[in-house]
Amino acid sequence: YRKIRILYYDGGPNAQVFNSLLYPRFEYDMPVLGVDLLQFSGKKHLTVIDFQPLHDDHPPFEPALSSIKKSYPELNGQMSSKFYDETQFFSKELLFARFEDSKLVNSKLYPAFQQYLDEHHGMLSGMEKVDEAQRKVLESRQREYDIYSAERDPATGMFGAMFGKEWAEEFVHGQLFSLS
Repeated sequence: YRKIRILYYDGGPNAQVFNSLLYPRFEYDMPVLGVDLLQFSGKKHLTVIDFQPLHDDHPPFEPALSSIKKSYPELNGQMSSKFYDETQFFSKELLFARFEDSKLVNSKLYPAFQQYLDEHHGMLSGMEKVDEAQRKVLESRQREYDIYSAERDPATGMFGAMFGKEWAEEFVHGQLFSLS
């Protein structure tokens, strides 16, 4: 991996946030693995797990994820377009859920997360390196991904309210999405 980024925010009983992105090295034509696990008021859960494709065409990894996704219908919700356009940098095999039953965390969410993580690592382990021209394309696409994400990430507003707008902008662009 080129970069594994983990953010954990402990807002006490009001908010618990785990966010992680696993960026492949530029020489591997792989999606970014994105994971968002949020809990609000100790009972409301929001989950997003996806192989975030860098290309607009039909990603070759989707069939492998499809069988995992079918095993967890509780995680097959529809993402809203409030912050993100699901047609950009999201796969059709996105795991998305809002739920209040905390038993789902261990019985469904954790196993699904583990399977997506294992699939991503397995794909990377068997991946051939691309040539220099394709490497430049992949670097450009990861940069576009970071720009797209930095412009839309709802964490910017949350951090701005807590630490000030200037700090939030620097953190989002300098740390979370460093190619933006």
